[in-house]
Amino acid sequence: MTAIQLNAMNVELWQSIGAIADNELLMRRLTRYAKKLAMEKKADPTEMTKEEFFARVDKAEREIAEGKGTTFTNREEMNKWLNSL
Repeated sequence: MTAIQLNAMNVELWQSIGAIADNELLMRRLTRYAKKLAMEKKADPTEMTKEEFFARVDKAEREIAEGKGTTFTNREEMNKWLNSL
């Protein structure tokens, strides 16, 4: 998503919030829904903490030092390996 698209969505969101800001019931519903969305974001299994990321990097560096890494002599070999995953 481009910055322009993201900005347009942001404007649309704030306009929608402004339209319901004077209705306490709708604002409560919006708040509950926003919290629910935030919890879904946190449940993403593909995300990792900074510590987890650097632990994986450290492990990969150790494996490379032990000769367990995979090397390629050209782009075609690399693409073939990637496609096999």
